[in-house]
Amino acid sequence: MKDYGITNQKLFKLSRQTVEKRIRKFYHETKDGSATIELLIALQVRADLCEAEFTHILSGLVNHIFLKTRSTAAMRRYYIYFTDYFGKKDWQLLNAKLFPAQTYVAEESEEFHTQTNQLVEGVAES
Repeated sequence: MKDYGITNQKLFKLSRQTVEKRIRKFYHETKDGSATIELLIALQVRADLCEAEFTHILSGLVNHIFLKTRSTAAMRRYYIYFTDYFGKKDWQLLNAKLFPAQTYVAEESEEFHTQTNQLVEGVAES
């Protein structure tokens, strides 16, 4: 992992409050959502390895990056690691934002099936 102004040792040794402050400061200074996402994934690893409570760390920042900033390759690559951070409605919005072509195809396919079913039912009634 690259050094984003916070070393790997510090990322895994500092308290939750200090890590949150540093990551929040890093994001507000750089506006680098991709790097921030990578830091948050490292914290998820820390949460799995230690007893301290690191789950859902910086959930407001995660929601801001994923829902209010421009879609990036890193967001599409790592979004699956943040499923717990979003409700059902926000998750649907996120999928539509990150994968608009798939959303369009799914909507068109559903509309086609609806129209086809209506035609079949109309012919069956005749």
